[in-house]
Amino acid sequence: MGKVKGKSGPLARRPDNSAFKQQRLPAWSPMLTANTVLPFFYLMALICMLLGVWLLLTVQSTQEIKLDYTEAGTCDVCFEKRKNVSNAAQTCTCTVVFSIKKALKGDVFFYYGLQNFHQNLRRYMDSRDDGQMVVHTASHLRKTQMVSPLPPCGAVANSIFNDSFTLTYHGSSGPSIPVPLLRKGITWYTDKNVKYRNPKNDNMTLAQVFEGTARPLYWQKPVYELDPLDPTNNGFINDDLIVWMREAAFPNFKKLYGVLYRDSQPFTKGLPAGNYTINISYNFPVQYFRGRKEVVLTTLTWFGGQNHFLPVAYLVTSCLILLVAILLTVAWWKFGKNGKRMEE
Repeated sequence: MGKVKGKSGPLARRPDNSAFKQQRLPAWSPMLTANTVLPFFYLMALICMLLGVWLLLTVQSTQEIKLDYTEAGTCDVCFEKRKNVSNAAQTCTCTVVFSIKKALKGDVFFYYGLQNFHQNLRRYMDSRDDGQMVVHTASHLRKTQMVSPLPPCGAVANSIFNDSFTLTYHGSSGPSIPVPLLRKGITWYTDKNVKYRNPKNDNMTLAQVFEGTARPLYWQKPVYELDPLDPTNNGFINDDLIVWMREAAFPNFKKLYGVLYRDSQPFTKGLPAGNYTINISYNFPVQYFRGRKEVVLTTLTWFGGQNHFLPVAYLVTSCLILLVAILLTVAWWKFGKNGKRMEE
């Protein structure tokens, strides 16, 4: 029955006489009693604890080796050399020796890491030109700046991490064996194929495409010569450049450098135990921001790398829920079990 039209007064604004507007629809209201609430709290505490233990065991199953090479081995000489800006163009190589006591089984990922480098600074993150790195023609590339185009421009690209590594395995018997690393395919698919593209060459070489441009100030090579061993890995689609251009959220971070190529002995099952050396082309200075440099060798699981945050978060949540459940149980046992009122 609807409201009567043409009438004035309070009845004119009365809602329709329907089950929905008059709130006569069937409804269910849970009765929160100790017999329903307390088992729910204990169940949630148990679920969080099981998830936390499961994730913790998963994380601990990963193997990880961190090696700070800032001043390790013979790198102390290069560290002092990089303090002077006038030596920036001079090459410096060093060697760090380490050992793996327990073999890293399965796929092994090689990362480089930086500490106290704030890629998340807003002015730093804004200092880039993503549109420049998806240009379609070389003429458009040259018109993006008035004088001396710098492909790629901005502080992010200019500060690219340019140390390089060569890993060597020294077995108990036999000669030293270089550890093969896959240096391509380490980027996101969308970054490599959508976000970053080289200009169309029209049967020209990449050097000819970038003719008339200058390399960024602190780069030792132009953008078209980043990978002398693989011509298809140069320009804006260079894997190392793409990995660096994805800024880290925290000042201490690591970025993927390569993946173990498990095609030949003795690396078919991973990295065997033994002695290793890393030959480093030491180029990236860290003194100006009081940073440190490291390499990380690690295996991965379905959960990712060795990150304890989520397992610990589940375990802490489980303990808090269990504590609340115990307090509620004590309060119910003391005040509510026999139907007594709390104020009594």
